[in-house]
Amino acid sequence: QVRLVESGGGLVQPGGSLRLSCAASLRLFSLYAVGWYRQAPGKERELVAAITSGGSTNYADSMKGRFRISRDNAKNTVYLQMNSLKPEDTAVYYCNADPPTNWGTSSYWGQGTQVTVSS
Repeated sequence: QVRLVESGGGLVQPGGSLRLSCAASLRLFSLYAVGWYRQAPGKERELVAAITSGGSTNYADSMKGRFRISRDNAKNTVYLQMNSLKPEDTAVYYCNADPPTNWGTSSYWGQGTQVTVSS
């Protein structure tokens, strides 16, 4: 059963923008912390941005000021707005939903969406 589905990736020129979406089929999704991660070829997966159930956000240093994470709990969706994209942003972007710690359940990962920044 698919729990998280990412969309919105694609090919964009340097300096361009994309908005990624992570649609969840999880009950009580509003209680999950959600993170966007990315993995470039030959590199480890890294955190891009995260948002808590309360709406607090944090970003990797290289994304601050360029990326913005947000959530719409009514739509069970988390977004990643990416501006001023650079070739080094090229990667597969994954969504992760982390349940409250006291639930004792595992987090969920989506299948990823490819972002390619190239002229």
